[in-house]
Amino acid sequence: MVTSFFDQFSSPLFMGIPLMALALLLPWILLPTPSSRWLNNRLLTLQNWFLGMFTRQLLLPINHPGHKWALILASLMIFLLSLNLLGLLPYTFTPTTQLSINLGFAVPLWLATVLIGLRNQPNLSLAHLLPEG
Repeated sequence: MVTSFFDQFSSPLFMGIPLMALALLLPWILLPTPSSRWLNNRLLTLQNWFLGMFTRQLLLPINHPGHKWALILASLMIFLLSLNLLGLLPYTFTPTTQLSINLGFAVPLWLATVLIGLRNQPNLSLAHLLPEG
């Protein structure tokens, strides 16, 4: 079998199913669907347990006013987890190895925390710029 150098960038297939599409659909599959039944099946129970444990671990070290950041932090963590799981597929590229993706997430979140800190507690925020003692 003769392959070119650029065949390593083609999307991997498993039984005719592109694995990239399967990896991108994985987070959507994990989200539970709303149901009006009182008793759920095992899959919905496992999904609800996983999401409950995930949010509990996320909100445990954060004080109550910080819970408003829970949605953005949870969505960021799930997105980064799914991007890093893409790297487990053969012949695929993990997007988080690029500095532009990491800086694209880090700089706005860092700037938001600095500006919110300056708005809510300006004296404590400016005190960090002074030498100690």
